[in-house]
Amino acid sequence: MTYAFDFSGFGLYAGMLAHGAAVTLGLTAVSTLAGGLVGIAGASIAAAGPKWARWLVASYVELIRNTPFLVQLFFVFFGLPSLGIHIDEIQAAILAMTVNLGAYATEIVRAGIDSISRGQVQAAQALGLHGRQVFRHVVLPQALANVFPALLGQVLIVMLGSAVVSQISVPDLTYAANFIQSRNFRSFESYVIITATYLLMSIALRQLLNRFGRGLFAGRAARSNNNSNSGNDGLRRSWRSRLMWRGARTLPTER
Repeated sequence: MTYAFDFSGFGLYAGMLAHGAAVTLGLTAVSTLAGGLVGIAGASIAAAGPKWARWLVASYVELIRNTPFLVQLFFVFFGLPSLGIHIDEIQAAILAMTVNLGAYATEIVRAGIDSISRGQVQAAQALGLHGRQVFRHVVLPQALANVFPALLGQVLIVMLGSAVVSQISVPDLTYAANFIQSRNFRSFESYVIITATYLLMSIALRQLLNRFGRGLFAGRAARSNNNSNSGNDGLRRSWRSRLMWRGARTLPTER
């Protein structure tokens, strides 16, 4: 049995496909910004916050990382209205994607914070910087530089996972493909087109963010790694960040 490919009628739906791709990219952009901020805040609390706050962050991370994104999306869209919180499908998609990305970003950024050597914290304090200043100007930039590839990969995973938001009628790229194949009955061709579109968007987004990361973090990761190799590898501990955040002016003398 042979199958005759026919893409001739898809020109009529080019606008719909373009709109769906734009919605997918828009959801990814907003959730990346919001989820990144959630990840930085969560990692900061996990590294240096009070015990009860660290427990809340750990619970949030474990809950999100061990439940399917589709269930999280349905909980937001169908569950929140039962509590009197009414949001539309776009808002529900952004919220679910932000919460999902924020949990993974929290763990990624926390690992980056733990990768910064204690010697750099001491050097910053010797220059007169205190607690939050050390974190903001010394620790966080280098931590983000060290884990930027992992964050980039997670952003792409969230973008590709956003295909399920079509289940709550968000007019994204997958929604467009479902609509088109229901009209022309060319399912194979429809999903070939959106598969290629997702592939192109992923490659383009990766290149764009890589270029952005190289400009934003130029030299930071390398300096961090060079300093770490100078004899401080064994001094990386999470309590370092807690001392720093609580305003400790000096750290225990290295032995």
